[in-house]
Amino acid sequence: MELRHLRYFITVAEELSFSKAAIKLHTAQPSLSQQIKDLEDEIGVQLFHRTKRKVELTDEGHVFLEQARLTITQADKAMTMARQVAAAKVQCLRIGFVPSAEIRIFPYILPRLRVKIPKLQICTLNLKETDQITDLKKGDLDIIFINQDFQNDTFASQLVLKEPLVFMLPKQHPFAKFEEIKLEQLKELELTILSNKLSQPLSKTILQYIEFNKIQFKTIHETNHIVDCIQAVNSGVSCAILPSYMEALATDEVIVKPLAKPLPSLDVFMAFNKNPPNQATEQFLEEIRQVFALDQFALYAS
Repeated sequence: MELRHLRYFITVAEELSFSKAAIKLHTAQPSLSQQIKDLEDEIGVQLFHRTKRKVELTDEGHVFLEQARLTITQADKAMTMARQVAAAKVQCLRIGFVPSAEIRIFPYILPRLRVKIPKLQICTLNLKETDQITDLKKGDLDIIFINQDFQNDTFASQLVLKEPLVFMLPKQHPFAKFEEIKLEQLKELELTILSNKLSQPLSKTILQYIEFNKIQFKTIHETNHIVDCIQAVNSGVSCAILPSYMEALATDEVIVKPLAKPLPSLDVFMAFNKNPPNQATEQFLEEIRQVFALDQFALYAS
């Protein structure tokens, strides 16, 4: 599979017309149709419903479209990053992260780092945790922020902070009037959580809490994007258990309520090579140690 196949697919998905997409891509329609068929054959699923009158995305196509857009965006960002570094010949610090780090950590560290190293090129990439770990091992990332402890003979890991989880429900729901919600009341509610395939630590933490406290929900829905969880609450469809930083995305129709059994926190770890590959990484570690009062020895402990 090549990036051009993804670009072709995205264009057809947006236009919902092979002829219009072919014009936009400056290619022949038969060639474009064959490219899409080759793509479907390669991944083993049908992406479009085709009739003489219209073209529609299948359920599989909708999921693939979301991921294809992310892949193209990331590829474009990677190419831009590489070209900028090659052109400017500056130091580059490559950081992978989960969303909580972008909100809770970066605003306090990155400005300080830019003062210390004015010409530093900082590249932050929002990636799945498995991809972050893979890229760290390959040397494609210098530092990663994930929700699990990762360390071995080569890499060190340090707990930076604990992100509280909060219970959100629609403001108009009858339970919203209670100061605290009893666990047995949850059986009347639907819950939306992020798919285990996309964020295992988050979904695992939530499901362990539910199992340990013998909680029953009316239904538990899984979604492929964390924003969909908050949107389900915004629209009054269900409740959600989310990291507290997601409160910033909630509308006035959402309210946060404590549960009778306090929710756990989600750990945010920083992992990196024990032998930092560049000055920028060393300086980043020094800044975060000072700001978050991390033990210097622990930063390099195995």
